[in-house]
Amino acid sequence: MQAAYLHGARDIRLGTWEPAPRHAGDVPIAVACVGVCGSDLHYYKEGGIGAARVTEPFIMGHEFAGHLEQDVPQAGLKAGQLVAVDPARPCGVCEHCLRAHVNLCPHVVFMGAPPNPGGLAQTVYAGVEQLYPLPDGFGAVEAAMLEPLGVGVHAMDLAKPQLLETVTVVGCGPIGLMLLQLARHAGVGRIYAVDPVDYRAEAARQHGADAVAAHVDAIADLTDGRGTDLVLEATNSPDGAQHAVDAARIGGRILLVGIPDGDRYNLTAASARRKGLEIKFARRMGHVYPRAIQLVAEGRVDVTRMVTHEVALQETADAFRLMADHADGAIKAVVMPNR
Repeated sequence: MQAAYLHGARDIRLGTWEPAPRHAGDVPIAVACVGVCGSDLHYYKEGGIGAARVTEPFIMGHEFAGHLEQDVPQAGLKAGQLVAVDPARPCGVCEHCLRAHVNLCPHVVFMGAPPNPGGLAQTVYAGVEQLYPLPDGFGAVEAAMLEPLGVGVHAMDLAKPQLLETVTVVGCGPIGLMLLQLARHAGVGRIYAVDPVDYRAEAARQHGADAVAAHVDAIADLTDGRGTDLVLEATNSPDGAQHAVDAARIGGRILLVGIPDGDRYNLTAASARRKGLEIKFARRMGHVYPRAIQLVAEGRVDVTRMVTHEVALQETADAFRLMADHADGAIKAVVMPNR
């Protein structure tokens, strides 16, 4: 078997891989599609996220789906069936899991986060409880994109958008575009999108933004100086939090979804404090896959239009470079390990 290994910052190489079950009852999956996520890009560019560091060759990839390599009779699943895979395996017994905050479990085994190998391989093993069979008509790309959509669903649960309130989406990468679509379906009013990369801003327009801008200063002009009721931040910039504050109205709400480069926010306290803002942070997701599947199956959210590049496993390094450098119009690259 083959897999794509991250050896260090901007150093991805193909190597051999011998997949093995982590727990009794784990089942093998032939990986069909893996999305390159913003958090993967932090490992790629910086060698880690906070305390999670890459100290030895490591297999990334937590947005993935594949075909079962054997029957799973206890779950009614058949060999060859396409399944989405929830990369998270929370402990289920800690205080946080028992409070339904499984996304915050400190004991979680998360595929694609060091030291747990992820989906950038031809075959991986996962627990039966991590598998989600898909309705007819789902393709491998749609199945893999359910994970970032799930992040968006969880974020919207935290944001609690209100009917006809105004919204700013700061950052128009894949997560930002997911949030934009979900906000529209939640019944909000005008949605403004901010991204300095012109083709990503244009993608936001195509995904339903009422107005787009290259810089957050434009939000004041678009709202007659008021700002918006809700700001959804999905950037990788240390300035993302400050831009969210700048876009929010007095007494408004902010949800920070992005992970900043360097693991630091650049934030002026006075501006956030004087506006009396409510600021929340989002991390991963809870049990949202069934809703994510339904949103795609019913055509409420388009998860494939933002996929700009599909590559084979041996081209993984190229996919990461395109995403990291905003090259060739890259919004979302996916890797097909068994192409």
